Amino acid sequence: MASSSDATASPGSTPAHPESGSSLGTPPARCGRVRLRRAAVMAVPATAIAAGLAIMTAQGALGVQFAISGMPFTVTAADLDGTGFEQFGDLDTMAEDSPNAGDTGGQVLVVTSVVKNATLTKLCQSVDLGGTNLYITAGGGKDKVTASDLTTDSTVMSGDAAFHGIEIGNDASTLDKGGVKGAEGVFSQQADTVHIGNLRQTDYATTAGVFTLPGLKLGFKDTGC
Repeated sequence: MASSSDATASPGSTPAHPESGSSLGTPPARCGRVRLRRAAVMAVPATAIAAGLAIMTAQGALGVQFAISGMPFTVTAADLDGTGFEQFGDLDTMAEDSPNAGDTGGQVLVVTSVVKNATLTKLCQSVDLGGTNLYITAGGGKDKVTASDLTTDSTVMSGDAAFHGIEIGNDASTLDKGGVKGAEGVFSQQADTVHIGNLRQTDYATTAGVFTLPGLKLGFKDTGC
């Protein structure tokens, strides 16, 4: 997640690139000072908000956000075992003027699933590229796929699930088992542990702190996972 620092001009300073080309000539110095004062005042809350968001993200109060491609992909696994499970509703946004937006307005309603520490067996991921599929497999041998701070944004999820220490109906802003919080007023659930057999998901985004993929194979196939 990237952050940026803004240089704020101090009141009364001379702009690095003064305005030119006006048919009315150069504005009086007083106008320039007024504009700079306004810019300085407006920059203060903007800087404070950016700093607050950075702190909240570091504390796990916000999930990582990025512009999705709008192309769904399939993820399957024979088994997923995890600790620190959370699930809540969210909204993913595509890049501006994305060719994949269709009639969605560039947004997709998703269910965000969070697993603090996850182990997956026989992981498969595929993306339909139109006529062929990008196909990725890992964890098919003795070593399993592992991930920390794993989040997936899905529109479809199926499998045989078992939870321990489950809480259903939490406000998403109060979640504390997976390290990520959703928006206030959003329905959610969380559990100490989760097991899902025959996992199948249609996803739009995945993030992880660390993702270890033993036996990784990537290629193209006629069919997906």
